[in-house]
Amino acid sequence: MFNIVLYQPEIPPNTGNIIRLCANTGCNLHLIEPLGFKLDDKQLRRAGLDYHEWADVKTYSSIEELQPDNEIYALSTKGRRHYHQATFKAGDYLVFGPETRGLPNDYLCSVEADHVLRLPMLEHSRSLNLSNTVAIVTYEGLRQNQFIHFR
Repeated sequence: MFNIVLYQPEIPPNTGNIIRLCANTGCNLHLIEPLGFKLDDKQLRRAGLDYHEWADVKTYSSIEELQPDNEIYALSTKGRRHYHQATFKAGDYLVFGPETRGLPNDYLCSVEADHVLRLPMLEHSRSLNLSNTVAIVTYEGLRQNQFIHFR
């Protein structure tokens, strides 16, 4: 349905949760190296349970290696638009940064300004958990597409 891109993810349980999300929603997962863990990490596997075999996961040595063929939306606390203001289409790429530092500014500048999105939070909040953010945005995209592939 959607392409979830994790740029240099650092925390294995977050990525494991996102693998499980992708397995249950039909989304593809793209991991941009370096990863903060090995793909056979025990915590990653525990969080993803037995869903790894049902998820389409690809790794790339750099963000430039990824060649998106649809719209790109980057999620960042620096975004000016809220995620629900975007119009997501099947096949779009949803790009998320690493847990401790977010997406680099040079990457954010390469994305259309109105495609840099944020989740609403209280004024003094820094960020939400990565796997929660991915789930919120993914399900908004699925909702916008009428949950077309689901029972």
